[in-house]
Amino acid sequence: MTRTTLHIVGGDSRTRAEQARVAFALGHHAEVYGDIEELLARPPRSGIILVEDEGSDPAGELIERLGQHSIWLPVVFVSPEPEIERVVAAIKAGALHYLPLPLEMGTFARRLSAILEEAGEHAERRRREVEAQRVVAQLSRREREVLALLSAGCSNKEIARRLEISPRTVEIHRGNMMAKLGAGHAADAVRLWLEAHPGRGASAAAPAADEPGEVLGEERPGEEHEARRLHRRAYRQ
Repeated sequence: MTRTTLHIVGGDSRTRAEQARVAFALGHHAEVYGDIEELLARPPRSGIILVEDEGSDPAGELIERLGQHSIWLPVVFVSPEPEIERVVAAIKAGALHYLPLPLEMGTFARRLSAILEEAGEHAERRRREVEAQRVVAQLSRREREVLALLSAGCSNKEIARRLEISPRTVEIHRGNMMAKLGAGHAADAVRLWLEAHPGRGASAAAPAADEPGEVLGEERPGEEHEARRLHRRAYRQ
């Protein structure tokens, strides 16, 4: 297995020390941080972040803060008693995995091997996602609606009908949207939209025909099933 650094965040000192002991025993390096603020004060650039899910802060906010500091490392949440709702939320937010505490040497070695195989691709995907979200966030509400429908394959006339505006107005919004995104072609804009909404498909957040002007998010199919599967497997091992 490739040697890596485990950045262990949160929990009490005893729990952090135990996780570090397992990491060193498996031939890896470990860095410990009392909380996320300490980690952000000296941002890591390689390795994997293990964060104890203490139930106080939403997983999504933590992962978002890491992205704001250009930290794209894979995040694995850990907890003595993983709750299905927390597991689902963490996976939806972009966590690579969710593990029960205490870490059992053999099980963790196998899990870590799989995590390391996914780590590089996951980090790059997460980087593109956060950067795309930042760019798309510059758009006005109407420009986002136009882009969502464009990504769903709608023509200007269809977008106009769905949003109950004129085709000319659609063209104006589309031109402004393309300029803000720095997109030279519609395909570039669609790519950014899809990267900002991974796993949702081309129809992500597209407004329904009978709901003009309303952009609605949708659940990623299979995410909750996958999180429940991870939760069940954690307790079997």
